[in-house]
Amino acid sequence: MHLMSIVGARPQFIKLAPFSLELRSRGHQETIIHTGQHYDEGMSARFFQELSIPEPHANLHVGSGSHAHMTARALEGVAAEIESRRPDVVVVFGDTNSTLAGALAAVKLSVPSVHVEAGLRSFDRTMPEEINRVVVDHCCDLLLAPNATAERNLSTEGLGQRTVVVGDVMVDSLRAARSRAPRAADVLARLGLANAPFVLLTIHRAANTDDPARLAAIVAGLQGAGTTVFPVHPRTQQAIAKHGIALPTNVAPVGPIGYLDTIALAGAARAVVTDSGGLQKEAYLLETPCVTLRDSTEWIETLELGWNVLADSATADIGAAIANPPRGATHPEVYGDGHAASRMFDAIERRFPGR
Repeated sequence: MHLMSIVGARPQFIKLAPFSLELRSRGHQETIIHTGQHYDEGMSARFFQELSIPEPHANLHVGSGSHAHMTARALEGVAAEIESRRPDVVVVFGDTNSTLAGALAAVKLSVPSVHVEAGLRSFDRTMPEEINRVVVDHCCDLLLAPNATAERNLSTEGLGQRTVVVGDVMVDSLRAARSRAPRAADVLARLGLANAPFVLLTIHRAANTDDPARLAAIVAGLQGAGTTVFPVHPRTQQAIAKHGIALPTNVAPVGPIGYLDTIALAGAARAVVTDSGGLQKEAYLLETPCVTLRDSTEWIETLELGWNVLADSATADIGAAIANPPRGATHPEVYGDGHAASRMFDAIERRFPGR
């Protein structure tokens, strides 16, 4: 079977790694199309190297821009790759504009498609990612759900017949990476920081970076957080510079870091403060308290189990949450056992026999 994987951003590279490894172990043909949504070394090439993902067969160099611009360019490029390479199945991951472009291109060209990490819902239609998730799930032929919550969401939307619960493939990636990740102390030393209790901070969503008042309120909420390691996303760096926002002296900005360094820091931090969906889940898997800089999340289990709290952009709420970060009483395996990739291919081979 010839499978074409469409990726473009950090979370998709992490999901692709165990998927690609399982694909090759089963003797299928693989084509990887990188849309170029994340395009610098720290956000893209380094992840392929660290995760041992084969080089993409094509890079569409979509780059940054408005949602319409990015989706349109990716859609045009992916459609051309599908027509040229003629895969049996197209596979999309997560909820980015690259995911949407891949699903739309496949369905319009009548090529079967699979959505990895299907069924997530924040029920917040102001989030572009939420729109992407819903549209992609209704386009794709096979929906690989990470857990029972996602399965219920899909059944509610009439998509139960297309759905298979396989677990979360990011668990596969994290378990494989932990044995290779450096010590947090070594990462801190490399970044020029002391080995002391710290908070790991990431901010990248447009809702937080494009509103200067909102971004300033978030930054103000970090003042009492103690040492805060801040790998700065390029979008966030531009916003901070454009609006003249001064970081508190306790916040240490560093460039984008790789997956292994991220896992090392997230596992050792006294708290993760983020607006990233993937890092919320990674924090849970690493049993690290998480403060989410949003007013909704698709990973509702992390809230229900007491390992995550929503603080949005109110300065006082952020400061209070960081001062007393959440730590749940229990830590069940709600995202699977680390064997999602194998179950994914069992489901794919059953759904598309003879291809």
